Amino acid sequence: MPKCKIGVLISGGGTNLQSIIDATNQGRLDAKVELVVSNKKNAYGLQRAEKHGISNCYIGKMNYPDFDNRSDALLKALSDNEIDLIVMAGYLEIVSPKLIEAYGDKIINIHPSLIPNYCGKGFYGMHVHEAVKNNNEKFSGATVHFVDEGVDTGQMIIQEAVRLCPEDSPEDIQKKVLKVEHRILIEAINKYVNGEI
Repeated sequence: MPKCKIGVLISGGGTNLQSIIDATNQGRLDAKVELVVSNKKNAYGLQRAEKHGISNCYIGKMNYPDFDNRSDALLKALSDNEIDLIVMAGYLEIVSPKLIEAYGDKIINIHPSLIPNYCGKGFYGMHVHEAVKNNNEKFSGATVHFVDEGVDTGQMIIQEAVRLCPEDSPEDIQKKVLKVEHRILIEAINKYVNGEI
């Protein structure tokens, strides 16, 4: 049976992308990263893809200013590479209804909080960790969920909490949460590949 072909959507450094690549190379994930797409031209994740010989491209506001054209270009790239599963790993753009219609329950996202806390519009990246710190939360964590037409509203797949210390800065919280993200994202992809979800 051919390996599940994964398309990873990124906007930044691509540490979650790297964890997926490592898991496939180490045989912990029976899948292959076939394509990496970034909506930020200088995202370091594109260099990670290049280093591992993975097809990659920039599809963003600079080369596709119109949202519909951008969505069509993304759909074409995914289709051309025969992607089976889309993994949004720190992708900071809302995907179009067209993409959701085309891929249905084949799109998952990793979010750096315990959904339903600190999710939805405006809650991404360090904004999440700063809000967690400002509210003196004792726990944070990460959630992997399916993507639907809402923002962080799709069905949950895996969630894991991490204990915080009062002295943790937003950067400390980010580091703790990232460790969880890297682990549960691989778990979630494995569940998908093995037909458990």
